[in-house]
Amino acid sequence: MKAEGYSGGEAGLKAQETDTAERLVIEAAQQDPARFAELYENHFARVYAYIARRVRDRHEAEDLTSEVFHQALASLPRFEWRGVPFAAWLFKIAANSIIDRSKRAAKEREILPGTDFPAEEVNVEEIDQRARLFQLVDRLPEDQRLVIVKRFADDKSIREIAQELGRSEGAVKQLQFRALQNLRTRERGRSGRRPGKQTGNTNG
Repeated sequence: MKAEGYSGGEAGLKAQETDTAERLVIEAAQQDPARFAELYENHFARVYAYIARRVRDRHEAEDLTSEVFHQALASLPRFEWRGVPFAAWLFKIAANSIIDRSKRAAKEREILPGTDFPAEEVNVEEIDQRARLFQLVDRLPEDQRLVIVKRFADDKSIREIAQELGRSEGAVKQLQFRALQNLRTRERGRSGRRPGKQTGNTNG
């Protein structure tokens, strides 16, 4: 019981230290916009993961992520620290940006947008998992990264990817296999857990 209590206290202390460090970075960025780069680096993957879960088009997700940080930088002088994670504020900006873009798209199609946008509960653990995955994909060798992005983000078939890259379908399958192996190995190294058995068809 003592060990558990100590563990909980240590975790709480670390969380408090993290909050304090983040608050200091925010205050520094409010004084000097150049310091906003640190907030951008710390939260980019999480914001992109949040948006990518709701916007299937990769390029649109990238545009929205850029828009969120642009708005955040512009609004930062008015931000007040209230003990809520800075990421939660960014997620709120992201949610509003997605809604605004949906409304604009609806108007362009001359369709009246729906008025009800049910609030989604933010699953921070899921967002963090997706963010880690995006970071791992970015660290893959370029040819493997391209195949993974086109296959799973752009939802292209093996044949389509082979045609775009000027490679054989067999070569693309091999790149996909190696990329997935790399991702499993790196994720196992980060989490310390043994990955589950792979399921699904990777042949396209």
